[in-house]
This record gives sequence, C-alpha cells and structure tokens, in this order.
Amino acid sequence: MTGRPEGLHYTEEDRGALLSRMDYTFEQLTASDVGVLKDLLRVFGDAFEDVETYQGAVPADDYLRSLLAMPQFIVVLARRGRDVVGGLAAYELQKFERVRREIYIYDLAVAADHRRKGVATGLIRELKRIAAERGAYVIYVQADKGDDPAIALYQGLGTREDVYHFDFLVRD
Repeated sequence: MTGRPEGLHYTEEDRGALLSRMDYTFEQLTASDVGVLKDLLRVFGDAFEDVETYQGAVPADDYLRSLLAMPQFIVVLARRGRDVVGGLAAYELQKFERVRREIYIYDLAVAADHRRKGVATGLIRELKRIAAERGAYVIYVQADKGDDPAIALYQGLGTREDVYHFDFLVRD
C-alpha cells in the first residue's frame, strides 16, 4: 500500500515540483506594501537585465501607495521565507462590449536562482484565483519573440494567439 489514492502516481519530477512550490508563498500586495513593491522592482530590474528602468527613477512612496490602492492594479508576490523572489503586475480591464472583465499581465519575473521551481506558475495560479473572485473571464499576457522560457510557460498554461503589438509614441 502506497498511501496514495488508487491510480495516483507521482514521478520524481512531480515530487520535486511539489516540494519546491511548498517552499514559496504567494500574496497580493495592498497599499501598505510599498516597501515590498520596491523589493519587487529590484527583482524585475535584475531578472530583465534592465536595472535602469526599474531602479533609475523609482516613484515616491505616495505614488506607489496610491497605485497599490487602485482596485484595477494587481500585484502578486512570491516569497521564499521573507525574501521576495518574484512577482507580477497586472491590470484589470473593464470591457465596454459586454459587462465583463479581463486581466492583462504587464510584467512577470522570477529571480534567477528561483526559476524552474514552479514560482511563475504559482504566481499565475494566484492571479487566476483573484481573477475568479473579481468575475474576470480571461487573463492574457504578451511574450517577446525569442523569450523561449516565457513562451513555453505560457503555452503550458493557456492558449496561444498570434497577434501583433504596436507602440504609438505620444511625443514624436
């Protein structure tokens, strides 16, 4: 007797992923978590190898507090112990063609030492829980061409759509 329900079998990879996810906690930030958001900005800068964007002009605490207080702005954080090891920033969009909501993941990053351990999947699962509570019908995210790890993660969790992205500069 294995102690598992009949027909339930775990591979070593399943066990490793389950154990590593148990080492992490996932939480939604609130307006009182400005210092933690600043920690996450450092993780983003390192993970994206773009410290200037994420650390060069960090907004004042009042700005970050007001952003975190906005119901349409969602930040989900991953911790290992007290350390911030990843997170995502997302926006809830209210649709005009129907009474419904969708959520756009704007940024998602995991510190290099914590990748391939279920952290990004855990972040998205926590966002799915939040989205369900809010009555959202879909979550979507973009991935850059050539970012194969992100593309593989997202394909494993959702349905791929081939679309084009265009930026319009406000000041020419």
